[in-house]
Amino acid sequence: MIRIASAALAVMIFCLPAQASTGLASYYKTGRVTANGEHFRPMGFTCAHRRLPFGTKLKVTNLRNGRMVIVRVNDRGPFIRGRILDLSLGAAKAIGMNGAGVAKISFVVMN
Repeated sequence: MIRIASAALAVMIFCLPAQASTGLASYYKTGRVTANGEHFRPMGFTCAHRRLPFGTKLKVTNLRNGRMVIVRVNDRGPFIRGRILDLSLGAAKAIGMNGAGVAKISFVVMN
C-alpha cells in the first residue's frame, strides 16, 4: 500500500505545471571555460544558474518586451546578490536586454 501511495504522489508531482521563476538577469560576454568544462561561446544561447543541473534547458522571457529565448545551463552564477540568471551575450541580444545590462525576466524549466 505504501508503494501505491508513493507512486500516486509521484504522478501528482510530475503532473503539476512548471512554475516560473522571476527576477533580475544580467549577461556576460567574456570568459574562457564554463563551470561544466565547455569553452565559453559569447554568442551561444547558454546561461549560468546557481543550482540547476548542467544541460537543463530554460525558456527565458524578457518581461519588458515579451521576447523569449531557450538557453542551456552550462555555468554557475550569478554571484551578484538579487540576480537569478546570467545569460550569454547571444541570449541577451536575442531577448533585447544587452543595451540595459540587467532586465527583469522569468524562466521556466523546459526539460
